[in-house]
Amino acid sequence: MNRRASTALPLYTVAERERRDASRWTVVQGLLAPLQFLAFAVSLFLVLRYLYVGQGLAAATVSVLVKTALLYAIMITGSLWERDVYGKYLFARPFFWEDVVSMLVIALHTAYVAALLGGWLSARQLMLLALAAYASYVINAAQFLIKFRAARLSAPAHAVGPAVTPAVVPAGAVVAAVALGARE
Repeated sequence: MNRRASTALPLYTVAERERRDASRWTVVQGLLAPLQFLAFAVSLFLVLRYLYVGQGLAAATVSVLVKTALLYAIMITGSLWERDVYGKYLFARPFFWEDVVSMLVIALHTAYVAALLGGWLSARQLMLLALAAYASYVINAAQFLIKFRAARLSAPAHAVGPAVTPAVVPAGAVVAAVALGARE
């Protein structure tokens, strides 16, 4: 184990782990995360298809709106989860930087919706904005995956429990975390 990993603060104290396991939002996040990941994957395909082929603007637009609605749902329930576990709606110590980047993710998705409703951008510009939002989403998911892997590797063997979804987890992070064996 490297020196940095051995001095890192744990993701959960014993009390926080108990609150995490007792929170109803843990299950809600676990259900929303795969749905958001699926919406992301489908939408990414539809957006790229529109940009490359010029067909399917309506489908691409609806897919971005569905992905955004799921993002809002997971952000709200994730904030409630974070409050249950850490006593703060956002920016709790263990997830501070993930929450900071999550704010960028939600800002870009919200900018897409505002630009669409306001008619401020062309269809192509909207799709490029959607891709920027999705790129920030992928970065945020990577943050969570790295955190979960480090937590799993540093957790005592008896502390490893069922895979759960932490607050404000971007779509796919939980799915990928479970696939990678991250259980913290």
